[in-house]
Amino acid sequence: MRAERVLVVSDEMEVGGSQRQIVHLLRGVQADRRTPRLLYFRSSSFLVDTLRAEGVPVDQIDKRGAIDPLFLFRLWRYLRRGQFDVVHCFSITAEIWVRLALLLVPHTRLISSVRGLGLEQHKAWHDRAKRWVIQGSAAVISNSRAGATWVAERTGMPLPRFAIIANACQAAERSRTDQSELRTALGLPPARAVLLFVGRLVVAKNLPLLLRALAHLPATQRPLTVLVGDGPERAALEHMLRDLALAADVELRGERADVADWMAAADMLVLPSREEGMSNVILEAMAQGLPVIATRVGGSPELIEHGVHGLLVDNDDDAQLTAAIAELHAKSDLRQRLGRAAQQRAEHEFSPAAMAAATLQVYDRCMEASPI
Repeated sequence: MRAERVLVVSDEMEVGGSQRQIVHLLRGVQADRRTPRLLYFRSSSFLVDTLRAEGVPVDQIDKRGAIDPLFLFRLWRYLRRGQFDVVHCFSITAEIWVRLALLLVPHTRLISSVRGLGLEQHKAWHDRAKRWVIQGSAAVISNSRAGATWVAERTGMPLPRFAIIANACQAAERSRTDQSELRTALGLPPARAVLLFVGRLVVAKNLPLLLRALAHLPATQRPLTVLVGDGPERAALEHMLRDLALAADVELRGERADVADWMAAADMLVLPSREEGMSNVILEAMAQGLPVIATRVGGSPELIEHGVHGLLVDNDDDAQLTAAIAELHAKSDLRQRLGRAAQQRAEHEFSPAAMAAATLQVYDRCMEASPI
């Protein structure tokens, strides 16, 4: 039995990893001749416009504050009228509200998610809320085994309850043979090696580790490091750059829409995070054939086999990260070998079509069971 009417729900649609996965998924639902729809509560972006332009209906229900009884009523009415087969939520707040509303909407299956570990923001009530959500879910989809294991341990739910479906990555948008032209357009030096970071400037990304590692390198052996992204830690990072005398070696370029161009122009990518689920940035770099240095946390080891698809270092280990950067900086043949292997794996295992097909299989299995 097929799940024909599919609603995906996200608390917000700002540009982020989960939101990009939502776009991939809804395209896959549409390509399979089903009826997709997106509902979000706040913070729009160009991703919403993209979906609408492609014919996917998108709705918004405003939520005012943490507790909003009128919002719950509007959500219940929306779900009742929609007569959806499955409702797939991509955030814990969306899951809680939808779980409440679906108590009075029969025949609709809730699909909940594990999108990361969230260690930095974790609170005790999250475990109780997540357990309650899972108990009311027809299925739980995690984008990494690490995330599923962590949530299973925290909530006491059995690990077989979780379906593991990795994130998807789009095929490379720009050829890396365009590097010289791209560097000129982006204001990058033509000959110097470029180390790229892409992501939010937040505590969980552990960018001080990266800056300390760079400071340990002799000035003549440092790549130009470019941070693409913005966030609350920007001022602290700028202060640290001055303290470590790295202003000539590190550039903060802010949030950019042309991330694919930056990846095509770079020589290597670094992700020094303290925590990760299934990193979209790593997947996008792999699709570009860009070698990755990442900390051995969360779902990153599920994407990268050390020395095969990239380099892994221990969390918060300055010396290991310094050594990894120095090795990739010095060995262009190693960069090329790792990049090729990563790109081949991305193409074979992490395509949007594969992710959507696996997710639709979960939806269809849920239709064979009674709604919870």
